[in-house]
Amino acid sequence: MSDDPLLSCVALNLLVALDALLTERSVTRAADRLHLSQPALSGSLARLRRHFNDEILTRSGNSYELTPLALRLVEHTATALDAARRVFESQASWEPRESTREFLVYGSDYAFATIGRRVSRIARTRAPGVRFRFQLHSPTIVEDATNRLRSADAMIIPHGFLSDLPFEDLWRDRWVVLADEGNTAVGDEVTMDNVAELPWVLTYQSRSAFTSANRQIQELGVEPRVEAVVESFLALPHFVIGTDRLAIVQAGLAPTIRRSGGIRVLDVPFDATPILNAVWWHPVHNRDPEHEWMLGIFGEAAAELSTAPASSSHEATTSAPPGPDRAPGGPATCR
Repeated sequence: MSDDPLLSCVALNLLVALDALLTERSVTRAADRLHLSQPALSGSLARLRRHFNDEILTRSGNSYELTPLALRLVEHTATALDAARRVFESQASWEPRESTREFLVYGSDYAFATIGRRVSRIARTRAPGVRFRFQLHSPTIVEDATNRLRSADAMIIPHGFLSDLPFEDLWRDRWVVLADEGNTAVGDEVTMDNVAELPWVLTYQSRSAFTSANRQIQELGVEPRVEAVVESFLALPHFVIGTDRLAIVQAGLAPTIRRSGGIRVLDVPFDATPILNAVWWHPVHNRDPEHEWMLGIFGEAAAELSTAPASSSHEATTSAPPGPDRAPGGPATCR
């Protein structure tokens, strides 16, 4: 019995009912979803209303709407329910080939198009029943990474955004510039004059969401003339082609971008800081054999990615140095 006065008077099965009600916004649909009778779920709703001292669902015409409190509960409830599932799905021993486990990994479309697809392919041969759910992160998710990663398995993101969390370095990449093939303002090489004079399309542009290369441009005293901001690296070429715009993207995406045609991939005209991509997770997952298996798959995928063909005249990716980030025989730690 929990010694928490709030938890001690709430049955955990109410969490399942609450999640269904918040998702379906209807007692009837929520009951169908849970294979319960409508009176049974109405009873759960009544208990929830007494607990929260709130209606949770209010009628509006022929439908129901969530109260302001219920809207705040939506995300917390889903996170709590997922965490509860993880607790009761844990096993003393784990056999990958017999598992149907789903791993939730946050990241950008760049991460999914490079290491994500390799992880999925390798995992399929080792554990055909295991599934990876690759979910796009957002500035809000990254800023709240410590809490988000309690109920997710990992986040793939370069160094510079997270701290005080365990991590393992995966692979290095570098930045390249995209320009339309018909952009006559750009010669064989991009110049700093091009950077200052031509319009740009950026990926992310806020206090907490940015790329190191675009930040460096500003540190060099150049304020890019931004015509569009797109929270997707793979979408960048569509905003460059047929225009005089420039964009900066990871070299690891260059082969994919080139295949679509109409875009030139050029070196950046300054000493851009290399990208060191890493997998990050919450300490709650330490010593979890399933999580350790997942990290091993990411390590294999990173080694494969690091030997991928170069994307231009310079090497596109190199392996991450061994370094002291991961203690021998134990999980990586952030220093």
